This record gives sequence, structure tokens and C-alpha cells, in this order.
Amino acid sequence: MILFPAIDLKDGKAVRLQQGDYDQVTQYSDDPLALARRFAEEGAKWIHIVDLDAAKAGKPVHRELIARIAREVPAKLQVGGGIRSVATAGEYIGDGVARVVVGTKATQDPEFLAALGAKFPGKIALGLDTKAGKIAVHGWTETTGLTVPEYLRSAPLAGVYCLIFTDIARDGMLSGPNIPALREVMAASELPVIASGGVSSLEDLRALVAMEDCKLLGAITGKALYEGKFTLREALKAAES
Repeated sequence: MILFPAIDLKDGKAVRLQQGDYDQVTQYSDDPLALARRFAEEGAKWIHIVDLDAAKAGKPVHRELIARIAREVPAKLQVGGGIRSVATAGEYIGDGVARVVVGTKATQDPEFLAALGAKFPGKIALGLDTKAGKIAVHGWTETTGLTVPEYLRSAPLAGVYCLIFTDIARDGMLSGPNIPALREVMAASELPVIASGGVSSLEDLRALVAMEDCKLLGAITGKALYEGKFTLREALKAAES
């Protein structure tokens, strides 16, 4: 299982939100580039980056910073937030980003997701973030009324490499991942799945590993790392066990 340390960007800083609430922000670093370097030095092969400002604005806000991280940090980047055009996805990939994450536009515009998959096969992750079981969009400020299985039944997934599932109620709360919901997502698609939200301990990571499902590609963790619940080296060891 791949361990993805997370960097969420807001106003040029690395922050975390509670349950996706932009009014509940905790800042952890005023130098996201240095943070990314440290993650790579400690063994991270991938880093998950979300441009929170872009998720609300609908267009990249921290593209220059992300491009610099891609150039200077020896880890692959998985980047999301505000990617709502094929051109924007192409700009990130051109900057050296290994995989782009789309959510809002993809769930609302099937043609957009199909075009991305055709243009950049294997470089697209589909973010499925749920609030009370329904897919949320626009920086988690609105819900679509669709469950993940309902959406996936008709989604054009050709060219999409993986799904990233986040239970918003768990995100930033250190309450453990929602394993039953994760199992439901994995049962609804043949694509690999990355778990996000709620990881609070090494035991949580071991519980994910113990699911023994070949479709569980990895897990994203942020707040637990920042608050010292475990070190990145410990998390990487647990994920690889």
C-alpha cells in the first residue's frame, strides 16, 4: 500500500481543515516546499497536494508553487483542486505533476472526464468525496445527491487510473477511516482505490493493509503526521508491511 503524505495549500501555507470547513483551518507550515522536501528525505515516493484555494475558485491558485515542488523534490506529485479544464490538467502535467485529481467538474460533466481520460490516460485520479453518503463538490460546500455507486454506474472511466475516496466527516478529525464505506466503493468499481480521511494512528494504517484487497492502492494522511501521532518513516513501514 502506497502512503501519500498530504500537503493542503491555502494562502501559500500548508494547512489542514476539519471536515472540509474553510472556517476551521490549522496552519502547520509557512514553507510547503521545505515540507515536501522533508517528506521526500524521509522516504515518501509520492506526495498528495491539494490547492484548497483553487478548489473554491475553480482555477489554479498555487500552480507556480506546485511546479517548483515538482521540479525540486524527488517524489511524484498527485495534485488536485480546481482542475476543471483539460488545458489546466495539461499545464500541471507539463509542469511535472505525475497525476492530477479531478472531482467537481468530473462528477458534473461526464464529457470532461472522458476527454481527460482520452488525453492523459493513466494520469487521472477521480476524487470521490462524500458527505453523509452523498458526493460533495465545490470544495465540499455542496452535495450532488448521488452516492458513489450510483455515480460510478454511468461514469466514463476509460483512462482514469484510480479513485480517491474521502469521507468528509472523517477528514481532519483523527477518527479512523470509514472502512465499510471504503469497501462499498471498492465493490462498485474495478479501479484501484486510495483511502483518504480519518487516519489517526499506525493501527489505522495496519487495518487498511489488513483488508487484503488488491484494489486498495494506498492511503493519504495529513493531520496525524503533523500532530505527531506517528512519524512518516513509521507510517511508510506500516503501509509496506
